[in-house]
Amino acid sequence: MNLETFKFDIDADGIAHAVFDVPGRSMNTLTAKAIADIIAITKEVGENDAIKGLVISSGKPSGFCAGADLGEMGQAAGGKPESEMSEAELKKAQFDRGFALNKTLRELETCGKPIGVALNGLALGGGLEVALAGHYRVAANDNPKIQFGLPEAKIGLLPGAGGTQRLPRLIGVQNALPLILEGKSFNAEKALGMGVVNELAPAAETVEKAKAWVKANPNAKAPWDTDGFKIPGGVVHRHPGAGQVATMANAMLMAKTYGNYPAQKNILSCVYEGMQVPIDAALRIETRYFINTQQRPEAKAMIRSLFLSTQALSKGASRPAGYDKYALNKVAVIGAGLMGAGIAYEQARAGIETVLVDVSVENAEKGKEYSRRLVEKAISRGKMTQEKGDALLARIHPTDNYDDFKGADLVVEAVFENPELKAKITKMAEEQLGETAVMGSNTSTLPITGLAEASVRPENFIGIHFFSPVERMGLVEIIMGEKTSEETLAKSIDYVLAIRKTPIVVNDSRGFYTSRCFGTYTQEGMQMLAEGIKPAIIENVGRQSGMPMGPLEVSDSVGLDTALKVGRQMAAAAGIDYNGNELGQMMAWLVEDEGRVGRKAGKGFYDYNEKGKPARLWPDLNKKIDVTVDECPPAMKKELINRFLIRQAVEVARCFEEGVITDARDADIGSILAWGFAPYTGGCASYMDLIWGIPAFVAEADKLAEKYGERFKVPQMLRDMAANGETFYSRFPPAGAEQKAAA
Repeated sequence: MNLETFKFDIDADGIAHAVFDVPGRSMNTLTAKAIADIIAITKEVGENDAIKGLVISSGKPSGFCAGADLGEMGQAAGGKPESEMSEAELKKAQFDRGFALNKTLRELETCGKPIGVALNGLALGGGLEVALAGHYRVAANDNPKIQFGLPEAKIGLLPGAGGTQRLPRLIGVQNALPLILEGKSFNAEKALGMGVVNELAPAAETVEKAKAWVKANPNAKAPWDTDGFKIPGGVVHRHPGAGQVATMANAMLMAKTYGNYPAQKNILSCVYEGMQVPIDAALRIETRYFINTQQRPEAKAMIRSLFLSTQALSKGASRPAGYDKYALNKVAVIGAGLMGAGIAYEQARAGIETVLVDVSVENAEKGKEYSRRLVEKAISRGKMTQEKGDALLARIHPTDNYDDFKGADLVVEAVFENPELKAKITKMAEEQLGETAVMGSNTSTLPITGLAEASVRPENFIGIHFFSPVERMGLVEIIMGEKTSEETLAKSIDYVLAIRKTPIVVNDSRGFYTSRCFGTYTQEGMQMLAEGIKPAIIENVGRQSGMPMGPLEVSDSVGLDTALKVGRQMAAAAGIDYNGNELGQMMAWLVEDEGRVGRKAGKGFYDYNEKGKPARLWPDLNKKIDVTVDECPPAMKKELINRFLIRQAVEVARCFEEGVITDARDADIGSILAWGFAPYTGGCASYMDLIWGIPAFVAEADKLAEKYGERFKVPQMLRDMAANGETFYSRFPPAGAEQKAAA
């Protein structure tokens, strides 16, 4: 055999050992070459009489296998390839390709020889599916990072190498469904308790333990290949009680996903149908659902954005080349409010010495107290040791003296959104900074070029926009001013990566990218309110569109007083009388007349309970609006969903036309991580590219513009793209040939 990704030998007892070790990679994945090697190994084990059994293990200390190679799979996802074959021939070819690994693992499982698997570390997705095709699995009990799971659903896919059929047969449908539908991972102890693995041992002993079992069990079979096998918990709709599992799972799935995620729907169908038939037929059913799922545009969008692009940006793909990595020994945060306190915590958690500055030591200490509460919470939950918690807190130095951060490598100013105050802070801070230090402003709306006018070194001035709560939000929006240098951008990206967050890079404008586009969702919700649409309809349809909250609840979470202030500022900048329109009047009534400023006060569009959860929509909203629409038939629901998502996407397209966004990845990842744009779409750019297609998107937006006004009018650039057959990923591709190929 000529193997590229496995090492293969046979010992004196006739036990073959296949060591999975993809060259040049830190982690094994199921590349096309790896699958070809598994096919060759299966053939050799089955046909070579000298081989009495097989043990599969990994040559990587990082683990067994992380699953499919999503770079390869992403290229095949999202639609039917162009082909001269007939429809029937094309379907057969697609099935044969999709079934290849499934078929091979079944052949290995039924080769008449015992198959053991030694799992030294993580086995996810296809990696776990390979392991499940073995007859005995030994997992390491001394690797705290070990994880098992089938995470495919998280990126719009369905396990396609037996996972939807073997796992339910092993642990029962009721136990397996949440793991497959939600992509949950679990550790070795839980795997042993469920029966996913058969034995635990130190990593160094897993191969020998597996070999010993193989040697002692020459007639091994999978449980489902033995006479009298019964699925734990019974077969759905064939055994008493088992039918409730599918019924309840379907209801719970719709409640969580609103039917927006094809992968989850197909997983549920695949498991249900597969359990009714023998496993050989079940695996063919799985392959059909796998191909159906893979060909959906949602799959291509989610693979590209939620895995490939997120991974690339999180590794610094947007960083300008030619600059050394920037050392961050000391970073100052000015402003110890909620945002500044959260930034300080994240820096200290990443090991960076942090000076937390406020107008008084008392205020700065209050900011540090925020970190102390987070540390205590983490310790109480077993996520942090006392020693690490103490070390984290020791890195935060509260002060009111700017001299204390003299020589800092970077400063993040996080004071109120007031240009005069920010200018004053910039001048005071820069007196303590060296020629090469970065001056960053955590502003959400104020143009960076204007703020940089207060700086003596505008080339070192940059926007570093965090999202609240900082410790939970994984995105940072970096904003380039007109004079910001490429070196400053490189240093800022190094800073964001150092605190383990994902950076996107945008150019300067009021509201930049995220704040500007995010506001369109809440504005459309309030526009619907002004049209007389019942608030409950607005909120429910907002969630059904794929957004994490309804637009009115989002407004409450941001703060209606903040929304009113920003709305007035942005309207003034655009020369619009904010108080002269219905939305402005409604916001002023809520905030200034009724004192309803949002979740933080326990009252806004919603009334909130003592835990800060929405209790009900405020009944007295009807005083200000005349509800004329209190039913939502399917056609209306579809139009409202389109209004919510297309309104946001049109604003994103305008950002591209104006040069605010120059990389399609930044648009997609920013829209999902910053404001929760429907993840099943892959983000705003992919929503236009893949879910609609640019020509169809333009046509639908035109209909909405004719009916509802200029806010739905697409920019000329989008019409040109439609005419020229362009997409956002072709017109605004990721920087670098490697990323272009992956996209």
